[in-house]
Amino acid sequence: MKDLQYFNEICKDTLPGLLGIVMTKVTSTAIRAEMNVTQSHLAPNGFLHAGSVVTLADTSCGIGCIANLPEGASGFTTIELKSNHLGTVRDGFIECVATPTHMGRTTQVWDAVVTNKESGKTIALFRCTQMVLY
Repeated sequence: MKDLQYFNEICKDTLPGLLGIVMTKVTSTAIRAEMNVTQSHLAPNGFLHAGSVVTLADTSCGIGCIANLPEGASGFTTIELKSNHLGTVRDGFIECVATPTHMGRTTQVWDAVVTNKESGKTIALFRCTQMVLY
């Protein structure tokens, strides 16, 4: 498996990098990432934009998929995602932990929980399905 630096490097010049998403742990069974919430992550109502949360969760699950691609696979694409937003923040760090639910040769399903890093309060629950590409 590639190291943590590799996964942060591939995110650097893409949307996750633009939002400041940082991978803090990558294993075959769990991905951990965090993002420092700034003004640019907020919606016009002054609270964390749902798209910021979804991007953190989807990125975490996507990195998990990349780290676990079956032999011969060339990549993946997300084919379905769902999120339930249970809370919000205006600043500070949010953290995501993504874990695999299904690791097939043609699809993977990942679950993610996004929390307020300081309080541990759940911000969102997320599930996505990825199609493995060959």
